[in-house]
Amino acid sequence: MNRTSLLDQIFDAGIVGCGGAGFPTHAKYKGSFDAIVVNGAECEPLLRTDRYLMRHRAEEIITAAGALMKETGAGRCVIGLKRAYAEETAALRAAIQKLSSPVTLHLMDSFYPAGDEQALVYEATGRVVPPAGIPLDVGCVVSNIATLSAVFDAMEGKPFLDKYLTVTGEVAHPVILKVPVGTPIARCLELAGGALCSGEYLVLSGGPMMGAPMKREQALASFVTKTTSGLIVLPEDSYLARHNQISLEHMANRARSSCIQCSYCTQLCPRYLLGHPLEPHRIMRKMAMSTDFASMLADPDIQAAALCCQCGVCELYACPMGLQPRRVNAILKDLLGKAGVRYQKPSEPCHAREGREDRRVPTRRAAARAGVLKYYDYRIDSLLEDAPARVSLALRQHIGAPSEPVVTSGDRVKAGDLIARCPEGKLGANLHASISGTAVVTESAIIIERQEADAK
Repeated sequence: MNRTSLLDQIFDAGIVGCGGAGFPTHAKYKGSFDAIVVNGAECEPLLRTDRYLMRHRAEEIITAAGALMKETGAGRCVIGLKRAYAEETAALRAAIQKLSSPVTLHLMDSFYPAGDEQALVYEATGRVVPPAGIPLDVGCVVSNIATLSAVFDAMEGKPFLDKYLTVTGEVAHPVILKVPVGTPIARCLELAGGALCSGEYLVLSGGPMMGAPMKREQALASFVTKTTSGLIVLPEDSYLARHNQISLEHMANRARSSCIQCSYCTQLCPRYLLGHPLEPHRIMRKMAMSTDFASMLADPDIQAAALCCQCGVCELYACPMGLQPRRVNAILKDLLGKAGVRYQKPSEPCHAREGREDRRVPTRRAAARAGVLKYYDYRIDSLLEDAPARVSLALRQHIGAPSEPVVTSGDRVKAGDLIARCPEGKLGANLHASISGTAVVTESAIIIERQEADAK
């Protein structure tokens, strides 16, 4: 099949969203919309990857944004970033001027979560995504900076092979890495000078507010994926480490005995402030009156848990009692999904609540409440590139069906070769060899071992 369009190039390259759940980018841009919103806010405290890319790949990012506008017919493309990002703003403006690009910038205050796609859509366009909706419902598509960087590479004929990510926290040399997809996390920590913690430690994949926690052993057995945006090393006695160790039973008991119904979790919830009917304090109250989560699923207040974006404001910033509304919402979302209960989008438009601007959470304060203020002001501008001898490429690194291998164990592959394809007629993404070597195909991944002859 002859593929010539930009969306075909994106599909061939295997690009998925780099800053979230990994929605396949070629599918995202097939809808009907008039505005492209680019997330340059990098709202998670401590992460510096997108800021690095805006400083050092500004022309590539603006070129890709303009190409997407032309390809899709979108009349507007706006990059939302914080006005505190002075160097990044200057680099993007210079690129826009040099390329005579129609792309515009929207400068925001430093609040968390400025990078939540629904908050960003409202900030950049004034449109409110409906509850249980997506930006497409209001004529928008959202991609982050790293995704646009990968789109430019696809325009140059390069598949998605490498990942930019931040490694910070309790490491000797906080750094931006550019490594092949599938690189061992252990190797990433080595490149940052190693963990400074003696004994056990916690590694967050992502930011401190929403990142997935991994104990030391789990982290050292894991690999970089297309959606890995950062690695944060924290001591085992840090606030976040202790917070993540609370059991479900203990969490429920604490909620029943300690929730004072102050409603701060609701008053500061970013989705509630956009007008969504999500009220975490009501969910916590009803949980306190029940001993069985499953029995609560028919309650409309409980079903509203499906609207939670898991940003963590409620439990890491708002709650004065140290309770965990986010984890409760996550449990309820999972139960609702398994029960086939879907929140129904309202027929009437939604409007942001009065006073929203005054209730946005300052990013620095969010970092302080999460116990990571120590690392907040790190200036990370050095880039290290690496090519490990072994990578492990998961077949599912994205939303949708896992990629289907087109190689078998023992095959020799070169970096850039297609090794697993998107299943025909399904949502998914292609997968390419990120290094040259010999393939070993397992049920869930393709491992590539570099041989002596493959070394450059």
